[in-house]
Amino acid sequence: MDVQLPSFGSGLVVAGFDWDHGNRDKCQTHGLSLAAVESAFRGPLAVFPDPVHSAAEERFKAIGRTGQGRWVFIVFTLRALGGATFIRPISARYMHRREVEHYETQAAEAAERSGG
Repeated sequence: MDVQLPSFGSGLVVAGFDWDHGNRDKCQTHGLSLAAVESAFRGPLAVFPDPVHSAAEERFKAIGRTGQGRWVFIVFTLRALGGATFIRPISARYMHRREVEHYETQAAEAAERSGG
């Protein structure tokens, strides 16, 4: 499976996605199909730790685009199942215009500071 998680280094191999009734319904409540959520992980993705919500398991926040180019915000964790690693989306939603503008400004400033 071709999933890009640059924050985890090149050694992370992801076997797929871990969907069940709970996380499937939560993501679809916000208007995203499972395919749209999964497509965001196939392109460039900004991943940040979420220590505030990581008491029971380590969680991450991600910002990326669906295959149709819409910006999404995804909260997920990684699950080891049967010796393989799976992405378990916890929540996903489309980003609001102001959130996208803020993210793009911050990303441009970070790239400028790093000389990129």
